Formats: sequence, C-alpha cells, structure tokens
Amino acid sequence: MTHDATRDNRNPAASRLDEAADAACSAMEETREQLRMAHGQLRAFADDLGRTVLDLRASRAELERSYLDTLNRLTLAAAYKDDDTGDHILRMAFYSEGIAAALGMHADGLRDLRVAAPMHDVGKIGTPDAILLKPGRLTPEEFAVMKHHTTIGEKILTASSSRVVRIAATIAGTHHERWDGSGYPRGLSSEGIPLEGRIVAVADVFDALTSKRPYKPAFEFDKALGIMREGRGTQFDPRPLDAFFEIAGELWAARDEVSSGLRTGENTR
Repeated sequence: MTHDATRDNRNPAASRLDEAADAACSAMEETREQLRMAHGQLRAFADDLGRTVLDLRASRAELERSYLDTLNRLTLAAAYKDDDTGDHILRMAFYSEGIAAALGMHADGLRDLRVAAPMHDVGKIGTPDAILLKPGRLTPEEFAVMKHHTTIGEKILTASSSRVVRIAATIAGTHHERWDGSGYPRGLSSEGIPLEGRIVAVADVFDALTSKRPYKPAFEFDKALGIMREGRGTQFDPRPLDAFFEIAGELWAARDEVSSGLRTGENTR
C-alpha cells in the first residue's frame, strides 16, 4: 500500500493537517528562495551603490584638485608681482603649518592651513605695480590702495563650496589685523581675529622681514626675531608668536629646502 493510500485511510482531519503542513513547508521553501534572491539583489545593489559612491568621491576629489590648482596658479601670479621666485608663499605656508602644529592643531586643520595659507595675498593681483614695486616708502594714499589687497583677496575666495578655500578667504581678509585692534581692513582685535589669520600674520611678517623686498634688504634672523618680539601683544597674538619662537630655529634651518622642494608649479598640494 502506498504512502498516499495510507494517508487516505486515515482520519480525514489528520489528512487535512498533513496537507496543510505540506503546503506550509512548500510556502516556506518558496519564501526562502525569494529571500535568497532578494538578498542577492540587495548585495548587487549595494555593490553598485558602493562603486557609484567611490566614483563620485573620486570625481569630487579631482574637481577640488583642479579648483585648487587654478587658485594656486592665480596665487602664484599674484606672488610673482613682488617676488620673482614665488618662494614667499611656500615658506610662509611652511612656517604657518609649523606654528599651528606647535599650538596643537589637529591633522586636518594643518592640512587645510598648509593649502590655504599660500592664498593669503592673492588680492595683490589687483594692486598696481607702481605701488607694489615702489622702492621707497608708500604715501598715505598709496598705502590706502595697498590695503585693498586684503578685501580683494577675500572677495575672490569667499562663498566657495570648498572648506579650504573658505579658510583661505578668512586668512586673506584677516592676516593684516593686529592683536591690539589697530590693523586692517576691519580693525579686529584679540580673539575676534580668526586663529588662522593670527597664525599667518606671524609667518607672513617673519618671511617679509627675512626676505629682500623692493623697499628693504633682507634682515638677519636675529634682527627679525627682535623686531617681532617688539610686536608681542600689540601686533601679534602672544600665543602663536611664542609658539613660533620655540621652533623658529628649526624652521629657519629648513627654509631653503622648502623653497627648492615645494615649488607651487610642481606641487599644488
């Protein structure tokens, strides 16, 4: 007697239970198969989505690199107006990063500052050469024109979607502010000056003092430090200035290597 025949001779209620159990097992197996298929589809979708995200990130990174490269070249064009090597922007970025590191700035902040700091004088692209390259002291009227390079640079860089360029805009607009409020363009003082601007102010002045300019010779290292000490608490925020003094010797020893090894035209960072 077959298994089905045996089931037919059993209690009708038991037969219905068996049939229901068989149907449930079939339904469960079908559900498992559907879940396996759905899981496979989800895995494939997740893989495709992951590849798409990676592609978008790569595209965005490449776009930002191109954007920063364009700005760096504009910055270099401005730097060449009063520095025939463009080394000033490399050195002061190096000094700025060193000061920030001595102050305990986190790695991302150091990277942003290293990239943003060279753009501090991009506004000089709008300063007349007759003023920028004048060998003597500027008249009050000429100095008023010179001051505009801060706001010109800020306008060039502001409202960017790039965090680094927004930091550069802040630096461009604040690196000539003074701790005591007597700077320009807005007369900001103390903590009202963004930290990046206060750091770059120290780095920028040190490199200006130790570099030959149309209106002055290059000062010796010790003389430059002495002049900067006189500005502690008036021109400069004491914190970044003191941090700079602690590492000034190391930075000075490395300046030539920085100039020769980090040309903006070869390394847009």
